[in-house]
Amino acid sequence: MPLQHAPKNNPRVIVIQKLYGKFFNDEENLTFPKHRFKKFIKDVVNGTIERDEVINDEIKIHLNLDINIKNLDKVFQVIIKSAIFEFLYRPKTSVNIIIKEYLNASNYFLDKSQTRYLNAILDKISKKIRNSNG
Repeated sequence: MPLQHAPKNNPRVIVIQKLYGKFFNDEENLTFPKHRFKKFIKDVVNGTIERDEVINDEIKIHLNLDINIKNLDKVFQVIIKSAIFEFLYRPKTSVNIIIKEYLNASNYFLDKSQTRYLNAILDKISKKIRNSNG
């Protein structure tokens, strides 16, 4: 349940909404309305869905001791997965920007304590992924 109205122009808010719809509401047809960042949104959403297995493996490898992803809030799961997709497959985007953007987007879905927890998780997994793959 969104805490406030998400800005329609925030690309990562749209990514989170699209993935949530796909993963948890079984929305068959993903549509991507006109947007300045339409290509980016499409790439991240489709890439996250296509590479769900790889992303789940990364979660198991790096976060298994900390969390069980299935027990987390669904929005949380989506944010972690899409951020991991970006850490892995968008190497030109800095980790700090990816984390900052997802934290900004998460403010529309999560409360402050959850956002702090999310920050810690993204920070930890970004270091593991970017250091081991780069």
